[in-house]
This record gives sequence, structure tokens and C-alpha cells, in this order.
Amino acid sequence: MDVLGSGHEQVVFCSDPASGLRAVIAIYSTALGPALGGTRFYPYPSEEAAVADALALSKAMAYKNSLAGLDLGGGKAVVIGDPQTAKTEPLLRAYGRFVESLGGRYLTACDVGTTNADLDVVARETRFAHGRSETYGGCGDSSVLTAFGVFQGMRAAAQHRWGKPSLAGRTVAVAGVGKVGGWLVDRLVEEGADVVVTDVDAGAVERVLARHPGVDAVADTATLVRTPADVYAPCALGGALDDETVAVLDAEIICGGANNQLAHPGIAEQLVRRGMLYAPDYLVNAGGVIQVEDERHGSSALIPGGGGGFSFERAQAKAERIFDTTLRVLRAADEQGISPAAAADRLAEERMASVGRLATIRVPARGW
Repeated sequence: MDVLGSGHEQVVFCSDPASGLRAVIAIYSTALGPALGGTRFYPYPSEEAAVADALALSKAMAYKNSLAGLDLGGGKAVVIGDPQTAKTEPLLRAYGRFVESLGGRYLTACDVGTTNADLDVVARETRFAHGRSETYGGCGDSSVLTAFGVFQGMRAAAQHRWGKPSLAGRTVAVAGVGKVGGWLVDRLVEEGADVVVTDVDAGAVERVLARHPGVDAVADTATLVRTPADVYAPCALGGALDDETVAVLDAEIICGGANNQLAHPGIAEQLVRRGMLYAPDYLVNAGGVIQVEDERHGSSALIPGGGGGFSFERAQAKAERIFDTTLRVLRAADEQGISPAAAADRLAEERMASVGRLATIRVPARGW
């Protein structure tokens, strides 16, 4: 693995044998500001797999934060281990010490395997832990706004494909109905869509069906991708769109909350050839980072307009702009004859280059 050739600014390996901490913090870019990205706690099969995930996720975070219009760079941390058995207070606090040692270059938050309560523990050792519980003045669970943003992106894709920003009467297949997928189903049912779901966790499906008896469920993702639908929404782990899945997928629009949905870059062109409209994942699922950024914005006197506390309404108003940004990306893809994934990358890179250039104009230090 060519870590030095990956384009990352910094990759930090964290080890504390006494607590069992083994972690990797990857900072892809600080061109727009400190690198924000969650902490993923996962039983990786090898250190190489953990590093690869950290590198891919941190780059995606840089692009996500750029397209969302945030003054934030991109980073990600991964902790190697089973969160059900390895997560302890000493481990989380040791991790917090490593985050603090970076002096604000990296801002951490929740991700797969970590919770708001975990970030409260991490924050006992660092000033740079966000997405904390409401008890401690944090923004709480960010899955609500993540789902809201995906819904806005889906509406924009519907506008682009069918000329109307509505999912009413459309069939939407949702793969993964945990937090984000579950909230997304709520939005879709409220909109009047016909929803089909699946999840490896039978309990998650049962909870959705209890709230919405009219929702249909299928046994597994292999069945779901073959089920005729207007929209396919991958909302579980990454790599959901691989060669085999795209070959059998029966949907016009793909728009979901999972990160890094494309198993490899060539998938974007495959979707174009099959006539499927892909709303880039890091564009539409940015509601969570928008919420975390508002927590930071509202609690920091160092940031213009800060100091008033987190506002869900303000964060939701920002997340609503995902609709306009998605339309902009899809239209740019058509105009330039490229895939939506390539169009999103270009817009993100342009902002990182143009706004990031301003850092060369020296001003008195104000801190991050």
C-alpha cells in the first residue's frame, strides 16, 4: 500500500498497549480548515485493511465537506477492534490524547461503532471531539439530518430525471434500515412513496414494519437489488455498488446514505452506460457533518457568529441546500458529458483549490 503516494497530508498510527488501543488517524486535506471526520470502531481483519479504510474515508470526507460548503478539511480515524468487547474508558481516553496531540488539525466525531456517549468520554482528553450528547451541549444523534440530506438529494435526482421533485407513488428500495435508513424510510412514507426494505439485522426491519405496516420487506440485499424499483438507496456499509450488483440492479436512480458506495472508480461509468442516475454518496449524505459543524459553530467564540449553542433548525436549513447542490452536480455532469461522480469530484476540488489558496494570505492567528 502506497501511503506516501496517496495524497494525504498526514497519517498517524496510534498505539497504547495498556488499554489495547490500535488506531489510525488519516488527514487528507486541511486546505479549507481542520480535518473533520468520524471515528470508526471496527474489527478489521488486518492492519492493512484498517489503513486502506482510513485513507479512503478521509479523502471522501474532504470532498464531502468541500461540497457541503463547510470551512473544513477531511480526515478519518479507525480503531481496530470489536466495539462490543474492546471499547473501554481507558481506550477511548487514550485515543482522545492522540487526537489532542494533533493540536486541532483533526476534529473527530461519531461513525460506525461509536456513539455520542463515546465522544463524551473522548472529550475528557481533547478539545477536538464533536458530535457529543445533548447532555453535554452537543448536537446528539446526527442520523436524522443525514437521512434528511439523503432525502433532499433523492428529491433533486427525481427532479432531474422525471421533472418533479417528488417520490410520491415511486418505489424506493432501501438497503439497510438502521439509524439513517430507518429515518429515511420515515421521510419516504410521509412523502407517499412505496418502500421496500432489507437489513442483516432482523430487528431493524421489525422496527420499521412496526412503524409502517405498509412497507414491504425482502430477505436480503441480493433479492432487493433485483426487485424493480424507481430508486435504490444503499444505506449500510460501503462498496454496495460492485460489478455484480450493478449488472442486476433494477432501478433508475441510486441515492443512499452509505459512504464509499462505488466498489471501484469504473462503477460510475457502468452506471452511466446502464442509464442509471447516481447521486454521489458524499454529496447527499452530508447532513451529519453539517450538524456536527453547527455544534462546533454554535459553541466556539473563535468562529464568526459562534457562541450561541447548537441549533437543529439552523443545521437543517443548511442541509436543505443539498437539494440545490445535487441538481448543480447532475446538470454539470450532463453539460460536461461526464458521470455525476466525476462532476462532484471536480466541484469539490475546485473549491478546495480556490478557497484553500486564501491560506497563502497571511493574517494574525485566530485558531481553529
